[in-house]
Amino acid sequence: MDRLKILDTAYSWQRLLVALVIGLVANAGMWAVVVIMPAVEAEFALTRAETSLPYMLSMLGYGLGNFIIGRWVDRVGIATALIGASFGIAVSFFAATQASDIGVLAAVHFVLGLFAAVGFAPLMSDISHWFLKWRGTAMALVASANYLSGAVWPTVLAGVLAQSGWRAVYLTLAVITVVVVPFLAMLLRRQVPDAAVGATVETISNSANISMSPARLQICLGFAGVACCVAMSMPQVHIVSYCVGLGYGPVAGAEMLALMLFGGVLSRIFFGLLSDRLGGVRTLLLGSALQCLGLAFYLPYDGLVSLYTVSLIFGLSQGGIVPSYALIVREYMPAKEAGARVGFVLMMTIWGMALGGWMSGWIYDVSGSYQMAFLNGIMWNLINIGLVVALFFRKPAPHHPIAAG
Repeated sequence: MDRLKILDTAYSWQRLLVALVIGLVANAGMWAVVVIMPAVEAEFALTRAETSLPYMLSMLGYGLGNFIIGRWVDRVGIATALIGASFGIAVSFFAATQASDIGVLAAVHFVLGLFAAVGFAPLMSDISHWFLKWRGTAMALVASANYLSGAVWPTVLAGVLAQSGWRAVYLTLAVITVVVVPFLAMLLRRQVPDAAVGATVETISNSANISMSPARLQICLGFAGVACCVAMSMPQVHIVSYCVGLGYGPVAGAEMLALMLFGGVLSRIFFGLLSDRLGGVRTLLLGSALQCLGLAFYLPYDGLVSLYTVSLIFGLSQGGIVPSYALIVREYMPAKEAGARVGFVLMMTIWGMALGGWMSGWIYDVSGSYQMAFLNGIMWNLINIGLVVALFFRKPAPHHPIAAG
């Protein structure tokens, strides 16, 4: 089919590279708040649950932004959305530096998360239209920018945080965002060709074969996403605070977070390649089971070297989970609704991160220990596995007629 010659081309890979760099910058705000949590806690004399509020609000905004901006991208294209959102991110970073109490800071982070979402599901949805054979790999690579951002920026800006405080970190990120993202967005002005959308509709029409409607599938994926990400959030959100409580200091915690997220980058690439062979549902089930195992390793090990090792293991185990949800949407739902549907499902995963981030802080305040918070995460992870197993037995194997000729 000649129309498929526009897919999986050199331009497709060039576009993916640009999207990866944009995601690296746009997602910085999601992880900056994790690194500054100890400084904010000390400055405003907060409990651990109160300290988690900016992260929780940021994730609520980030989740909603994935859905809203995803719908916007379906209508106006990714470039316009990126340019507008980049200015919103920069203004939000600046506004956060003016906050005088935790309530204002948390509210600003909701807006920051709303705009920062442009670097996640909307980019994944856009790149999915330019690939067929390597769609799972491409979407996973774009999703890896989220983790790569968390691995890079805390390390790069650690010196600024130590010498000038968290406000200087946010001002630096504001400038970087407003300079880099609009420039690179101009390279993505080419619209998704109608021929590409039409071709993928013809070659992948699994929605008629799955034993539930697209709406029910979307809801099922949303609940599964909440459960898995409540579990995922425990180490990702609280590893810095956990290390401070154990006496290892915030620097060690930031290094563990970077190591965890670097492992997540490798994991997303590996699982992306795997998903092109196994499909989204099988990949999701495997990733969820491995995440549960990685989370369990935090229970018996709390030594400094052990935590570095376990954090890397956790990152390597769970990086492929979230991209699998997006791939399932593209395998079983209409291509022309990709932005909105991918955005909704990933919104639910991110809201799971928000809920889990706050919940873990609250459990710590009540119990005085993170052990119960880790057990809570494992429980939610088991719920996710149950939902994915149920989905596994309700679906046929994805078919790709184009591969046969």
